[in-house]
Amino acid sequence: MQQRTSNTNTNFDPWLLFSVTAIIALGFVMVASASTPVAERLKLSMLHIAWHQAVFILIGISVAFISTCIPIKIMAKYSNVCLGLSAILLTIVLIPGVTRPLNGSMRWLFLGSISVQPSELAKLALVFYIAGYMVRRKQQLLNTWQGFLIPMFVLAIVALLLMLEPDFGAVVVISTTILGMLFLGGVRVKSFLILLPVLLCVLGFLAVSSSYRVQRFVAFRDPWADQYNTGYQLVQSLIAFGRGSWFGSGLGSSIQKLLYLPESHSDFIFAVLAEELGLAGVLCVLALYTLLVFRAMEIGRKARDRGLEYAGYLAYGIGLLFALQTLINICVNVGLLPTKGLTLPLMSAGGSSMVAACIAVGVLFRIDYETRR
Repeated sequence: MQQRTSNTNTNFDPWLLFSVTAIIALGFVMVASASTPVAERLKLSMLHIAWHQAVFILIGISVAFISTCIPIKIMAKYSNVCLGLSAILLTIVLIPGVTRPLNGSMRWLFLGSISVQPSELAKLALVFYIAGYMVRRKQQLLNTWQGFLIPMFVLAIVALLLMLEPDFGAVVVISTTILGMLFLGGVRVKSFLILLPVLLCVLGFLAVSSSYRVQRFVAFRDPWADQYNTGYQLVQSLIAFGRGSWFGSGLGSSIQKLLYLPESHSDFIFAVLAEELGLAGVLCVLALYTLLVFRAMEIGRKARDRGLEYAGYLAYGIGLLFALQTLINICVNVGLLPTKGLTLPLMSAGGSSMVAACIAVGVLFRIDYETRR
């Protein structure tokens, strides 16, 4: 009995801490390796991007610590406010003159030398809101069409703002996450059977409504048919995986990062990792992300078992966010999905992505702490 009490009073989940720490540490090493040619091309010091990433990691750890200090009931109380502020930021980023296009998209707010991507915070804010809605309107959500359609309407507004940037990848991630949360919350299967065909038709229409997305889909089907144009990114990524073989070419020895593979330190960092660390490194990374998602879902289950429904749904949503964004990024890197502009959580270079992911991790630790307490 004494031993059981001691385990229950542990203030954090050691496996969650291990997986997050290992992913961040390995990510920093890979960013330092993959970004040196990019920094050299921009006439910066070789480790310039790596040091920037180190700063973002420190900021992320700081906000994660702050998140662990905020009671879950306070997060629930202000979830609507967070979603409203996120929607305002998503609107501001679309105003001409306030921001400027980058790579054909208007996704960033530039504050001096710092850029902020509101969509990263919006994904998390929507999870906070839906978790609260599932607790406040549980009976309506489970038993009436109106209760089910209200969160779908909120999701549609956020998705519309994201598509205007455009950010189709973020729309897919957040839509699937919210549907997963509602399913785990017990929403009637009949509701999903009616909604899913509609949602698939809408996503299909959005996928073919833009010429560049159509080109990406064509390149995805046969990247080698136009390997020097539309299929270039995917072909270079596949070459990186091929060179990696079983144990990789060695840390820092990637050839594809030498400006052959675009976005080698962000969207395609997994391909560089595969080239330098091989299949062994890939399996280690997959194991770490699997552990992270498993612990998030387990924290959510324990919270619900103890009557902390909001905390449980919130942990489910965070776990699904990590799982889906990781899955899509990896599938894009290996050619199982068309190219999307999604980072690998906690690993790719990028300040907004790192900070948002660290906030999510901090919330998981807080949920785990309150559940154990």
